[in-house]
Amino acid sequence: MRIAVNTRLLVPEKMDGIARFSFETLQIITKEHPEVQFTFIFDRKVDPSTFNFPKNVTFVSISPPARHPVLWYIWFEISLKKYINNDNFDLFLSPEGWVPPKLNCKSLAVIHDLNFEHNPENIIWGHRKYLLHFFPKFAKRATRIATVSEYSKNDIVKTYNIPASRIDVVYNGANEIFKPASVAEITDFKRKKTSNSNFFIFIGTIHPRKNLEHLLLAFDTFKKRSTTGVKLLIVGNKKWWPSELERTYQSLQFKGEVVFMGRLADQELSIALSGALALTYLPYFEGFGIPILEAFQSETAVITSNVTSMPEVAADAAILCDPRSVIDIAGAMQFIEKNATKRDDLIEKGKLRQQSFSWQKSADLLWNSIQKTMAN
Repeated sequence: MRIAVNTRLLVPEKMDGIARFSFETLQIITKEHPEVQFTFIFDRKVDPSTFNFPKNVTFVSISPPARHPVLWYIWFEISLKKYINNDNFDLFLSPEGWVPPKLNCKSLAVIHDLNFEHNPENIIWGHRKYLLHFFPKFAKRATRIATVSEYSKNDIVKTYNIPASRIDVVYNGANEIFKPASVAEITDFKRKKTSNSNFFIFIGTIHPRKNLEHLLLAFDTFKKRSTTGVKLLIVGNKKWWPSELERTYQSLQFKGEVVFMGRLADQELSIALSGALALTYLPYFEGFGIPILEAFQSETAVITSNVTSMPEVAADAAILCDPRSVIDIAGAMQFIEKNATKRDDLIEKGKLRQQSFSWQKSADLLWNSIQKTMAN
């Protein structure tokens, strides 16, 4: 069997969300199925030695680099379609869900979520127009669809009128590097980054749907009630930092206690997460929420949203909050800080919950979806 894979998001040192899902599952699948020939298709030149894939993987680059909607159209609708149809592939796998038209082979699209359908105002105009126009087409073009939660599956069914029987749930996992850090590692991290203070931590790209505005306001409210030196660490790239968020930040009484870390390497991020009082992860919308699993593996308590997929992922192992309620979030932070027993209870529940997820399980589910696609 020959499988073509859309791997344009595999950019070393910049892998979040979809790219992480792609990398982790493909590493396992390609090694476990040496009888299958995989062709990884990029929109730029890549050095195969950068990745640790087996010999049954071939790397191909196709122009043009697809970095904005016009080039997305050219790459997916024309260049990629032509390349796939000119070769003898059995399946096209697209971990980001984008599928060219009229392919000569079967296709499996992994659609992680439909945030852009429900919160289009949070997306750049050109990107929004492209996604809203093409994603219904991608969903209908695909022979079969995989997605990362039951919430997202139901959303795809309702939004695009796709039969549930065509959709498989393939849960995310978390990198094994996330684990409890030693006391010495945590002490050293605090000394360098927080002046030896305890801290809450946010992890994610700084984007409107990640709800940083309400988290900042909640932290300020928490600080007004607290007599301790607890800080808030923000880990992630400032991909979107609109003027409204800047005004919110500047209005904070305790903005000096908010520490922007930028992007951290996984090893340092694991230590930071392990040393936090809790992960404060409160998006408006999420197809899964990998940081929740990373916190469970790091044996850190979790405060997360009570909407979309997050209750499904966290179950009873987190404090669930209304992400639009500053009072609700601040109350959860105060409760976690003052109740070590409850924090320990959440950690124990998180350790049990994380056993339901792993990249090995994700890869197994994705391979099952591939087999269903081929049998369709």
